[in-house]
Amino acid sequence: MKIAPSPDQAMGYDRAITIFSPDGRLLQVEYATKAVSSGALAMGIVCKDGVVLIADRRKVDELLVEEGVQKIFDLDEHVSVAAAGIMADARILVKNGRNFAQQHTLTYGEKVDIAGAVTHIADIMQAYTQYGGIRPFGISLLFGGVDKKGNHLFVVDPTGSFFKYKAKAVGEGAPAANAFLKTAYKEDVTTEQAIKLAKDIFKKVLRKDFAKEKLECSIIKQSGIEKRVIR
Repeated sequence: MKIAPSPDQAMGYDRAITIFSPDGRLLQVEYATKAVSSGALAMGIVCKDGVVLIADRRKVDELLVEEGVQKIFDLDEHVSVAAAGIMADARILVKNGRNFAQQHTLTYGEKVDIAGAVTHIADIMQAYTQYGGIRPFGISLLFGGVDKKGNHLFVVDPTGSFFKYKAKAVGEGAPAANAFLKTAYKEDVTTEQAIKLAKDIFKKVLRKDFAKEKLECSIIKQSGIEKRVIR
């Protein structure tokens, strides 16, 4: 006769990152993923002339200055990162990524390729899912960049897994935003068209909470990174 675990025993599976539940789940990692889905929406779109990253700077206090909230960070002169989830976690990972990019440039005399930077950060995030005494990063990162191999958009989740996308949204409202992207995205889109598309999707998903002043935008091209005010 199979005896069901007591509530205290069942709870034990989510108290340490190194313990799998009986059905093969790492509950702490799932909780980190939940933190991402509660974060403000961020989106990336690959265009024929670059990559566009747009993120919502959620206003949690009436006295908060929107410009003081940063959701998109420059990793190097050719790659930016948008984040959804616990922003303090994102800041630490971005700092590590910047050091890695600078070391690569000093060592090899060329800019780090986008996939290499993504792999480095993803390895750190994965390591935080397998050692005791630590917790996973409660963040998903959108890497948008341009290198000699082309225009790229990668997404890294709290498990340390990463995938390459043509367009992708993460954070609160991401399922609806991704549904809109699937129907509206075209591979020959320009950065200007992508900005308009992203703004329309943010407006549909956020509804009454939408305000263009809260959107932060970064355009990554071969010539460099441009910060854009959404109008």
